[in-house]
Amino acid sequence: MTETTTRPTTTRANPRRIRRRLSPMERWYWVCDQLSPLNVVARVRVEGACTRDDLARACARLAEEHPLLRVAIDADPDGSHPCFVGARHDRLPLRTVCADRLDVDRWEREVDDVELVEPLDWRSGPLARVVDVARGAPGSAEETHDLILTVSHVIADGTTALALLRGLVELAATGRSRAAAVEPARTRAPLPPPEELLPRRINGVPRTAHLVASVVADRITTAVARPRRLAPVTPVAPERRRSRLIRRELDAEQLARLTDRCRAEGVTVHSALATAMAVAVASVEPTAKTLRVSIGSPVDFRAELVPPVEPGDAGAYVATVPSYIRVGPAIDLWTAARGAFRTLKRSRRFHHHLALVSMLRLLSPRSVGESAKAVAMVDRVGPGNVCLSNVGRYAFPDRVGGWRLSGAQFAAGISISGYLVATVNTSHDSLHWNFTYVDGAVTGERAELIADRALWTVLAAL
Repeated sequence: MTETTTRPTTTRANPRRIRRRLSPMERWYWVCDQLSPLNVVARVRVEGACTRDDLARACARLAEEHPLLRVAIDADPDGSHPCFVGARHDRLPLRTVCADRLDVDRWEREVDDVELVEPLDWRSGPLARVVDVARGAPGSAEETHDLILTVSHVIADGTTALALLRGLVELAATGRSRAAAVEPARTRAPLPPPEELLPRRINGVPRTAHLVASVVADRITTAVARPRRLAPVTPVAPERRRSRLIRRELDAEQLARLTDRCRAEGVTVHSALATAMAVAVASVEPTAKTLRVSIGSPVDFRAELVPPVEPGDAGAYVATVPSYIRVGPAIDLWTAARGAFRTLKRSRRFHHHLALVSMLRLLSPRSVGESAKAVAMVDRVGPGNVCLSNVGRYAFPDRVGGWRLSGAQFAAGISISGYLVATVNTSHDSLHWNFTYVDGAVTGERAELIADRALWTVLAAL
């Protein structure tokens, strides 16, 4: 196995760059990332001839299209007042890993060992990078490329990562045509930060009122529910937390059975998967009693902004709200899932996720040096202790040009937001269910057990 890396060329002047302060939500993600990497990783398999030049051109054109892919972050000496500035380079870094043709899981180890672990260099930028895990002789029928795009959560969520990866593949395929290669790349207009696009009914209410109402409601709900949280086996300091990856999957037949059953039971696939995770977490606790397990659900609010933001626009547009799911020996999956579905639906109706975004203006620390209290609060009561981030069906094409595509999916680094995160997307006729966990706080054996029991719980209920 060999590796090669292409360093980007020097950046050129571009009038459509972003120059502004990080918003409170962006600043929070940036603070978290400095403590422990907060990366979002997307991957797809490409079967067919694809050269390094094809990918390098696509990396440049993708950065030209998205202003947030051309930024770095600067701050005062004490880490306060962070702002977006121009990146030193005008394209995404591209690294090539040459793997044995039979090593079909090499990409998975690359994500686990490198992409979830190594932070992006926010000082120089850009806040994204690309890896090509190449197998098979170039030009042969066995030539295969697992393309991995890693992007900072400061500028992306799961939907963004998949959209950027799709854009990269399409640009690489288009660039193989000499005529298309000289066509100017589309350049999107820079967008304001998410907080500035919140609807008036959220931004118009005094921020203190948002904070008080949300905190009081959350404390009452938590006191009544007395939810169980996943406790660390061993406490791990924030700066020592490392995300590890476990992959699970439902094939096309299992997925069809799941969606049919969810429809019959009047629940969403998300509520069924969240409930299965709650059952799995409860199963590793030393109790057989009925209890409530806290599961966080990131809610995509792109469509609720004014104006709405397109799924293809870079940026992080999710906010996590908790559900306290009642599970126990006498409660079947579908009964519990209906409760989870009602809870999340109620949270969305009352715009708890948007209120959380607004509240970050008061809660987001100014710098890493001032983050200890916020990190302690997240550890104690944060909604992401155990989390399920589900983007639903994502329409990643099966073919682009002469290439066959498969296995599009994403995974998320955890940083200090919790101890176990699952990401889900349905693409290429499969439901990809990837779990990440904080190594040490959750043992590998325990994480595998939770992932397996969650999967078994779903399949056993079909």
